[in-house]
Amino acid sequence: QVQLVESGGGLAQAGGSLRLSCVASGRTYNIAWFRQAPGKEREFVAAISWSGDIYYGDSVKARFTISREMAENTVYLEMNTLKPEDTAVYYCAARSRRSGSVYTREDYHYWGQGTQVTVSS
Repeated sequence: QVQLVESGGGLAQAGGSLRLSCVASGRTYNIAWFRQAPGKEREFVAAISWSGDIYYGDSVKARFTISREMAENTVYLEMNTLKPEDTAVYYCAARSRRSGSVYTREDYHYWGQGTQVTVSS
């Protein structure tokens, strides 16, 4: 069983930055961040495998950076140049094996509780 604990959400102004953390207990193949705004579907933000493969959603490319600290089993999401449309609950998710698509939320086996990110204009 894998447990994921997110932290680092909060309030930021447009153009500002926040960093999210996700600590994983247990063995995983990759960890991703998804986000869900009110009234919208949960969307892919970024993902990283423990071998270092990195993926980004189109809406966050060049603004967000995902990284990992293997010794601490932690994945970070550095969010820069934040926009009001980045406001959402951000979820950490993990796949326990390489199956399905890294971009598809249904292919993830474990989820964190979510952390709120609010960007004011």
